[in-house]
Amino acid sequence: MPGATEPWTPSARRVLPAMRAWRMSFHQEPELSLHEDHTRDKVVAALEEMNIPHQVFEGTYGVVGLIGGDRPGPVVALRADMDGLPITEQTGLPFESKFPGRMHACGHDVHMAALLGAAAILVRSPRPLPGPVKLLFQAAEEEGDRGGALPLIERGCLRDPKVDFVVGQHVEPTVPLGSVGWKVGAFMAAADHFRLTVRGHGGHASTPHQGPDAIVVASEIVIALQTLVSRIRDPLDPVVVSVGSVHGGTRNNILPDEVVLEGTVRTLNPMTRATMEAALRRRVRAVAASVGARVRIEYVHGYPALINPPDATREVAAALGREFGKDRAIEVEYPMMGAEDFSQYLMKVPGTFLRLGVGVPGRPSSLHSATFAPDERALVVGAATLVAAAEGLQGGGP
Repeated sequence: MPGATEPWTPSARRVLPAMRAWRMSFHQEPELSLHEDHTRDKVVAALEEMNIPHQVFEGTYGVVGLIGGDRPGPVVALRADMDGLPITEQTGLPFESKFPGRMHACGHDVHMAALLGAAAILVRSPRPLPGPVKLLFQAAEEEGDRGGALPLIERGCLRDPKVDFVVGQHVEPTVPLGSVGWKVGAFMAAADHFRLTVRGHGGHASTPHQGPDAIVVASEIVIALQTLVSRIRDPLDPVVVSVGSVHGGTRNNILPDEVVLEGTVRTLNPMTRATMEAALRRRVRAVAASVGARVRIEYVHGYPALINPPDATREVAAALGREFGKDRAIEVEYPMMGAEDFSQYLMKVPGTFLRLGVGVPGRPSSLHSATFAPDERALVVGAATLVAAAEGLQGGGP
Protein backbone atom coordinates (compact mmCIF):
# COMPACT_ATOMS: atom_id res chain seq x y z
CA MET A 1 0.00 0.00 0.00
CA PRO A 2 1.67 3.27 -1.07
CA GLY A 3 2.83 5.41 1.82
CA ALA A 4 1.84 2.81 4.42
CA THR A 5 5.07 3.24 6.34
CA GLU A 6 4.50 6.96 6.94
CA PRO A 7 3.71 7.59 10.59
CA TRP A 8 0.28 8.71 11.74
CA THR A 9 1.58 10.75 14.67
CA PRO A 10 1.89 14.04 12.70
CA SER A 11 -1.78 13.70 11.74
CA ALA A 12 -2.64 13.08 15.39
CA ARG A 13 -0.81 16.24 16.40
CA ARG A 14 -2.84 18.22 13.89
CA VAL A 15 -6.12 17.06 15.44
CA LEU A 16 -4.91 17.63 19.02
CA PRO A 17 -6.89 20.89 19.42
CA ALA A 18 -10.11 19.03 18.62
CA MET A 19 -9.17 16.12 20.90
CA ARG A 20 -8.35 18.55 23.68
CA ALA A 21 -11.77 20.19 23.37
CA TRP A 22 -13.57 16.83 23.31
CA ARG A 23 -11.62 15.58 26.31
CA MET A 24 -12.34 18.73 28.34
CA SER A 25 -16.05 18.54 27.56
CA PHE A 26 -16.26 14.88 28.58
CA HIS A 27 -14.19 15.51 31.69
CA GLN A 28 -16.25 18.45 32.91
CA GLU A 29 -19.53 16.57 32.65
CA PRO A 30 -18.88 12.94 33.61
CA GLU A 31 -21.76 10.48 33.78
CA LEU A 32 -21.91 7.23 35.71
CA SER A 33 -22.50 3.77 34.28
CA LEU A 34 -25.93 3.28 32.68
CA HIS A 35 -26.56 7.06 32.68
CA GLU A 36 -24.35 8.26 29.79
CA ASP A 37 -27.09 9.96 27.79
CA HIS A 38 -25.44 13.38 27.47
CA THR A 39 -22.07 11.78 26.81
CA ARG A 40 -23.68 9.78 24.01
CA ASP A 41 -25.13 12.99 22.57
CA LYS A 42 -21.67 14.59 22.54
CA VAL A 43 -20.20 11.60 20.72
CA VAL A 44 -23.03 11.64 18.18
CA ALA A 45 -22.55 15.38 17.58
CA ALA A 46 -18.83 14.86 16.94
CA LEU A 47 -19.50 12.02 14.50
CA GLU A 48 -22.12 14.07 12.69
CA GLU A 49 -19.71 16.98 12.37
CA MET A 50 -17.29 14.58 10.65
CA ASN A 51 -20.08 13.10 8.48
CA ILE A 52 -19.48 9.63 9.91
CA PRO A 53 -22.51 7.30 9.73
CA HIS A 54 -23.46 6.00 13.15
CA GLN A 55 -26.05 4.04 15.13
CA VAL A 56 -27.54 4.44 18.58
CA PHE A 57 -29.53 1.76 20.38
CA GLU A 58 -32.44 1.22 22.71
CA GLY A 59 -31.43 -0.07 26.12
CA THR A 60 -27.81 1.07 26.03
CA TYR A 61 -26.07 4.41 25.56
CA GLY A 62 -23.46 2.97 23.23
CA VAL A 63 -22.74 4.47 19.82
CA VAL A 64 -21.29 2.68 16.76
CA GLY A 65 -19.75 4.65 13.90
CA LEU A 66 -18.52 3.30 10.57
CA ILE A 67 -15.81 4.66 8.27
CA GLY A 68 -15.29 3.27 4.79
CA GLY A 69 -18.09 0.75 4.98
CA ASP A 70 -17.79 -0.15 1.27
CA ARG A 71 -14.07 -0.95 1.34
CA PRO A 72 -13.13 -4.60 0.65
CA GLY A 73 -10.43 -5.11 3.29
CA PRO A 74 -10.72 -6.61 6.78
CA VAL A 75 -13.03 -4.83 9.22
CA VAL A 76 -11.34 -3.48 12.36
CA ALA A 77 -13.34 -2.20 15.34
CA LEU A 78 -11.78 0.37 17.67
CA ARG A 79 -13.31 0.72 21.12
CA ALA A 80 -13.50 3.44 23.79
CA ASP A 81 -15.47 3.36 27.04
CA MET A 82 -17.65 6.27 28.17
CA ASP A 83 -18.54 6.15 31.88
CA GLY A 84 -17.13 7.99 34.86
CA LEU A 85 -16.84 6.99 38.51
CA PRO A 86 -18.58 8.06 41.76
CA ILE A 87 -15.58 10.07 43.02
CA THR A 88 -15.31 13.75 43.94
CA GLU A 89 -12.49 15.23 41.88
CA GLN A 90 -9.45 16.85 43.53
CA THR A 91 -7.19 17.53 40.53
CA GLY A 92 -7.46 21.31 40.39
CA LEU A 93 -7.65 21.13 36.59
CA PRO A 94 -9.21 24.19 34.92
CA PHE A 95 -11.75 21.79 33.39
CA GLU A 96 -12.44 19.90 36.63
CA SER A 97 -15.74 18.02 36.94
CA LYS A 98 -18.74 20.27 37.50
CA PHE A 99 -20.48 17.57 39.52
CA PRO A 100 -19.39 16.60 43.06
CA GLY A 101 -19.32 12.83 43.37
CA ARG A 102 -18.74 12.24 39.64
CA MET A 103 -15.37 12.14 37.94
CA HIS A 104 -13.51 10.66 34.98
CA ALA A 105 -10.99 9.04 37.31
CA CYS A 106 -10.20 6.12 35.00
CA GLY A 107 -9.30 7.99 31.82
CA HIS A 108 -12.40 7.23 29.80
CA ASP A 109 -12.51 10.87 28.75
CA VAL A 110 -9.07 10.35 27.18
CA HIS A 111 -10.22 7.11 25.53
CA MET A 112 -13.23 8.78 23.88
CA ALA A 113 -11.27 11.83 22.73
CA ALA A 114 -8.49 9.63 21.30
CA LEU A 115 -11.01 7.51 19.38
CA LEU A 116 -12.69 10.61 17.98
CA GLY A 117 -9.21 11.84 17.07
CA ALA A 118 -8.49 8.57 15.27
CA ALA A 119 -11.78 8.98 13.41
CA ALA A 120 -10.80 12.52 12.38
CA ILE A 121 -7.45 11.26 11.09
CA LEU A 122 -9.11 8.50 9.09
CA VAL A 123 -11.75 10.69 7.43
CA ARG A 124 -9.22 13.40 6.52
CA SER A 125 -6.37 11.15 5.40
CA PRO A 126 -5.36 11.14 1.71
CA ARG A 127 -4.36 7.48 2.14
CA PRO A 128 -7.48 5.62 3.28
CA LEU A 129 -7.13 2.24 4.91
CA PRO A 130 -8.01 -0.78 2.76
CA GLY A 131 -10.92 -1.89 4.95
CA PRO A 132 -13.77 -0.48 7.04
CA VAL A 133 -13.18 0.82 10.55
CA LYS A 134 -15.91 0.60 13.17
CA LEU A 135 -15.92 2.98 16.11
CA LEU A 136 -17.32 1.43 19.28
CA PHE A 137 -18.21 3.96 21.98
CA GLN A 138 -19.27 1.73 24.82
CA ALA A 139 -21.22 2.62 27.94
CA ALA A 140 -21.05 1.08 31.42
CA GLU A 141 -17.59 -0.50 31.46
CA GLU A 142 -17.36 0.27 35.17
CA GLU A 143 -20.69 -1.42 35.89
CA GLY A 144 -18.92 -4.62 36.93
CA ASP A 145 -21.19 -7.52 35.94
CA ARG A 146 -22.54 -7.35 32.38
CA GLY A 147 -20.90 -4.05 31.57
CA GLY A 148 -21.61 -2.29 28.30
CA ALA A 149 -19.79 -4.66 25.95
CA LEU A 150 -22.40 -7.43 26.05
CA PRO A 151 -25.41 -5.16 25.36
CA LEU A 152 -23.53 -3.65 22.42
CA ILE A 153 -22.57 -7.09 21.10
CA GLU A 154 -26.16 -8.29 21.50
CA ARG A 155 -27.32 -5.34 19.39
CA GLY A 156 -25.02 -6.29 16.54
CA CYS A 157 -21.95 -4.07 16.91
CA LEU A 158 -19.76 -6.89 15.54
CA ARG A 159 -22.00 -7.47 12.50
CA ASP A 160 -23.00 -5.57 9.33
CA PRO A 161 -20.20 -5.50 8.32
CA LYS A 162 -18.79 -8.42 10.27
CA VAL A 163 -15.84 -7.37 12.42
CA ASP A 164 -12.59 -9.29 11.80
CA PHE A 165 -10.47 -7.66 14.54
CA VAL A 166 -11.09 -5.48 17.57
CA VAL A 167 -8.64 -3.15 19.36
CA GLY A 168 -8.95 -1.27 22.63
CA GLN A 169 -6.64 0.64 24.93
CA HIS A 170 -6.58 1.93 28.49
CA VAL A 171 -4.49 4.65 30.08
CA GLU A 172 -1.86 3.17 32.40
CA PRO A 173 0.33 5.10 34.88
CA THR A 174 2.94 2.30 35.07
CA VAL A 175 3.72 2.73 31.34
CA PRO A 176 5.74 5.88 30.51
CA LEU A 177 3.98 8.74 28.75
CA GLY A 178 4.63 8.43 25.02
CA SER A 179 4.80 4.63 25.08
CA VAL A 180 2.26 1.85 24.56
CA GLY A 181 2.28 -1.49 26.36
CA TRP A 182 1.25 -4.80 24.78
CA LYS A 183 1.22 -8.42 25.89
CA VAL A 184 0.30 -11.76 24.35
CA GLY A 185 -1.97 -14.02 26.41
CA ALA A 186 -3.51 -13.35 29.81
CA PHE A 187 -3.56 -9.58 30.26
CA MET A 188 -6.31 -8.85 32.80
CA ALA A 189 -8.21 -10.97 35.31
CA ALA A 190 -11.68 -12.40 35.50
CA ALA A 191 -13.52 -10.58 38.29
CA ASP A 192 -16.21 -12.45 40.22
CA HIS A 193 -17.85 -11.26 43.40
CA PHE A 194 -19.51 -12.95 46.32
CA ARG A 195 -21.93 -12.03 49.09
CA LEU A 196 -22.01 -14.26 52.16
CA THR A 197 -24.86 -13.87 54.64
CA VAL A 198 -23.91 -15.53 57.94
CA ARG A 199 -26.79 -16.24 60.32
CA GLY A 200 -26.17 -17.00 63.98
CA HIS A 201 -28.04 -16.51 67.24
CA GLY A 202 -28.50 -12.92 68.31
CA GLY A 203 -28.72 -11.85 71.93
CA HIS A 204 -26.87 -10.21 74.77
CA ALA A 205 -23.10 -9.98 74.41
CA SER A 206 -22.74 -11.44 77.93
CA THR A 207 -24.24 -14.79 76.86
CA PRO A 208 -22.42 -15.82 73.65
CA HIS A 209 -22.70 -19.52 74.65
CA GLN A 210 -26.41 -19.55 73.78
CA GLY A 211 -25.81 -19.91 70.06
CA PRO A 212 -23.33 -19.36 67.23
CA ASP A 213 -21.99 -15.81 67.18
CA ALA A 214 -22.39 -14.55 63.61
CA ILE A 215 -19.49 -12.10 64.00
CA VAL A 216 -17.08 -14.81 65.15
CA VAL A 217 -18.20 -17.13 62.36
CA ALA A 218 -17.82 -14.36 59.79
CA SER A 219 -14.34 -13.62 61.11
CA GLU A 220 -13.35 -17.28 60.79
CA ILE A 221 -14.65 -17.28 57.21
CA VAL A 222 -12.53 -14.24 56.31
CA ILE A 223 -9.39 -16.03 57.57
CA ALA A 224 -10.38 -19.33 55.94
CA LEU A 225 -10.81 -17.64 52.55
CA GLN A 226 -7.13 -16.66 52.55
CA THR A 227 -6.11 -20.32 52.61
CA LEU A 228 -7.85 -20.76 49.26
CA VAL A 229 -5.05 -18.71 47.73
CA SER A 230 -2.22 -20.29 49.70
CA ARG A 231 -3.34 -23.93 49.58
CA ILE A 232 -5.83 -24.56 46.76
CA ARG A 233 -4.21 -23.17 43.64
CA ASP A 234 -0.81 -23.54 41.96
CA PRO A 235 1.57 -20.89 43.39
CA LEU A 236 2.52 -19.93 39.81
CA ASP A 237 -1.13 -19.26 38.90
CA PRO A 238 -2.13 -15.77 40.16
CA VAL A 239 -5.31 -15.56 42.24
CA VAL A 240 -6.70 -12.82 44.49
CA VAL A 241 -9.44 -13.35 47.07
CA SER A 242 -10.35 -10.18 48.96
CA VAL A 243 -13.16 -9.33 51.38
CA GLY A 244 -13.98 -5.68 50.89
CA SER A 245 -17.10 -5.23 52.99
CA VAL A 246 -18.18 -6.52 56.42
CA HIS A 247 -21.50 -5.42 57.89
CA GLY A 248 -23.08 -6.62 61.12
CA GLY A 249 -24.20 -5.43 64.53
CA THR A 250 -25.60 -2.23 65.97
CA ARG A 251 -23.81 -1.70 69.31
CA ASN A 252 -21.14 -3.08 71.60
CA ASN A 253 -23.32 -5.30 73.83
CA ILE A 254 -25.63 -6.87 71.25
CA LEU A 255 -24.75 -9.98 69.26
CA PRO A 256 -26.31 -9.63 65.80
CA ASP A 257 -28.37 -12.32 64.13
CA GLU A 258 -26.65 -11.72 60.84
CA VAL A 259 -23.34 -10.56 59.31
CA VAL A 260 -22.84 -9.91 55.60
CA LEU A 261 -19.47 -10.26 53.88
CA GLU A 262 -18.81 -9.10 50.33
CA GLY A 263 -15.68 -9.61 48.30
CA THR A 264 -14.06 -10.47 45.00
CA VAL A 265 -12.19 -13.35 43.41
CA ARG A 266 -9.72 -12.54 40.60
CA THR A 267 -8.25 -15.23 38.33
CA LEU A 268 -6.44 -15.39 34.98
CA ASN A 269 -7.06 -19.06 34.12
CA PRO A 270 -10.65 -20.12 33.28
CA MET A 271 -10.11 -23.54 34.92
CA THR A 272 -8.78 -21.87 38.06
CA ARG A 273 -11.84 -19.64 38.05
CA ALA A 274 -14.14 -22.66 38.32
CA THR A 275 -11.89 -24.32 40.91
CA MET A 276 -11.87 -21.24 43.14
CA GLU A 277 -15.65 -20.88 43.10
CA ALA A 278 -16.17 -24.51 44.10
CA ALA A 279 -13.49 -24.28 46.79
CA LEU A 280 -14.95 -21.08 48.23
CA ARG A 281 -18.40 -22.62 48.48
CA ARG A 282 -17.02 -25.73 50.24
CA ARG A 283 -14.86 -23.81 52.67
CA VAL A 284 -17.55 -21.31 53.67
CA ARG A 285 -20.16 -24.04 54.28
CA ALA A 286 -17.67 -26.10 56.28
CA VAL A 287 -16.71 -23.22 58.58
CA ALA A 288 -20.34 -22.29 59.21
CA ALA A 289 -21.43 -25.90 59.78
CA SER A 290 -18.59 -26.54 62.24
CA VAL A 291 -20.24 -24.18 64.76
CA GLY A 292 -23.88 -24.68 63.82
CA ALA A 293 -24.31 -21.43 61.90
CA ARG A 294 -26.10 -21.03 58.58
CA VAL A 295 -24.79 -19.20 55.55
CA ARG A 296 -26.25 -18.09 52.25
CA ILE A 297 -23.74 -17.89 49.40
CA GLU A 298 -24.32 -15.63 46.41
CA TYR A 299 -21.57 -15.92 43.80
CA VAL A 300 -21.76 -13.81 40.63
CA HIS A 301 -19.52 -14.15 37.60
CA GLY A 302 -18.27 -10.77 36.43
CA TYR A 303 -16.08 -10.05 33.42
CA PRO A 304 -14.08 -13.01 32.07
CA ALA A 305 -10.29 -12.90 31.88
CA LEU A 306 -8.91 -10.77 29.07
CA ILE A 307 -6.72 -13.00 26.89
CA ASN A 308 -4.88 -11.30 24.02
CA PRO A 309 -4.61 -13.63 20.98
CA PRO A 310 -0.98 -14.04 19.83
CA ASP A 311 -1.25 -13.38 16.08
CA ALA A 312 -3.32 -10.20 16.23
CA THR A 313 -1.37 -8.88 19.23
CA ARG A 314 2.00 -9.37 17.55
CA GLU A 315 0.68 -7.75 14.35
CA VAL A 316 -0.39 -4.70 16.34
CA ALA A 317 2.88 -4.64 18.28
CA ALA A 318 4.79 -4.61 14.98
CA ALA A 319 2.63 -1.73 13.72
CA LEU A 320 3.29 0.21 16.94
CA GLY A 321 7.01 -0.42 16.58
CA ARG A 322 6.89 1.08 13.09
CA GLU A 323 4.85 4.03 14.34
CA PHE A 324 6.73 4.94 17.50
CA GLY A 325 9.94 2.92 17.47
CA LYS A 326 10.45 -0.42 19.19
CA ASP A 327 11.65 1.24 22.40
CA ARG A 328 8.21 2.85 22.83
CA ALA A 329 6.18 -0.26 21.91
CA ILE A 330 6.82 -1.99 25.23
CA GLU A 331 6.13 -5.67 25.82
CA VAL A 332 4.52 -5.80 29.27
CA GLU A 333 5.94 -8.51 31.51
CA TYR A 334 3.05 -9.21 33.87
CA PRO A 335 -0.75 -9.20 33.61
CA MET A 336 -2.95 -7.06 35.88
CA MET A 337 -5.50 -8.43 38.32
CA GLY A 338 -7.93 -5.67 37.43
CA ALA A 339 -10.78 -6.53 35.06
CA GLU A 340 -12.06 -5.17 31.75
CA ASP A 341 -15.17 -6.04 29.78
CA PHE A 342 -13.18 -5.67 26.55
CA SER A 343 -12.66 -9.39 27.21
CA GLN A 344 -16.22 -9.92 25.93
CA TYR A 345 -15.22 -8.71 22.45
CA LEU A 346 -12.14 -10.94 22.40
CA MET A 347 -14.34 -13.97 23.12
CA LYS A 348 -16.09 -13.24 19.79
CA VAL A 349 -13.33 -12.01 17.46
CA PRO A 350 -9.52 -11.78 17.60
CA GLY A 351 -7.81 -8.54 18.47
CA THR A 352 -5.82 -7.02 21.31
CA PHE A 353 -6.00 -4.69 24.28
CA LEU A 354 -3.22 -2.16 24.92
CA ARG A 355 -1.94 0.01 27.76
CA LEU A 356 -1.62 3.66 26.80
CA GLY A 357 1.20 5.17 28.81
CA VAL A 358 0.47 8.19 31.01
CA GLY A 359 3.25 7.70 33.54
CA VAL A 360 5.37 10.78 34.29
CA PRO A 361 8.44 10.56 36.61
CA GLY A 362 7.90 12.36 39.88
CA ARG A 363 4.17 12.66 39.31
CA PRO A 364 2.50 9.79 41.18
CA SER A 365 -0.90 8.84 39.82
CA SER A 366 -3.36 6.04 40.26
CA LEU A 367 -6.47 4.94 38.41
CA HIS A 368 -9.71 5.49 40.37
CA SER A 369 -8.03 8.26 42.37
CA ALA A 370 -9.54 11.68 43.03
CA THR A 371 -6.28 13.23 41.77
CA PHE A 372 -5.92 11.22 38.54
CA ALA A 373 -5.16 13.63 35.69
CA PRO A 374 -3.52 12.11 32.58
CA ASP A 375 -1.29 14.40 30.53
CA GLU A 376 -3.03 15.54 27.33
CA ARG A 377 0.00 14.43 25.29
CA ALA A 378 -1.39 10.91 25.67
CA LEU A 379 -4.18 11.95 23.29
CA VAL A 380 -1.74 12.18 20.39
CA VAL A 381 -0.23 8.77 21.13
CA GLY A 382 -3.66 7.25 21.75
CA ALA A 383 -5.12 8.42 18.43
CA ALA A 384 -2.01 7.37 16.47
CA THR A 385 -2.03 4.00 18.25
CA LEU A 386 -5.58 3.21 17.17
CA VAL A 387 -4.99 4.17 13.53
CA ALA A 388 -1.65 2.34 13.35
CA ALA A 389 -3.23 -0.77 14.91
CA ALA A 390 -6.07 -0.74 12.38
CA GLU A 391 -3.62 -0.32 9.52
CA GLY A 392 -1.47 -3.18 10.79
CA LEU A 393 -4.40 -5.56 11.11
CA GLN A 394 -5.63 -4.64 7.64
CA GLY A 395 -2.30 -5.55 6.08
CA GLY A 396 -0.59 -2.16 5.97
CA GLY A 397 3.10 -1.62 6.49
CA PRO A 398 6.08 -3.65 5.28
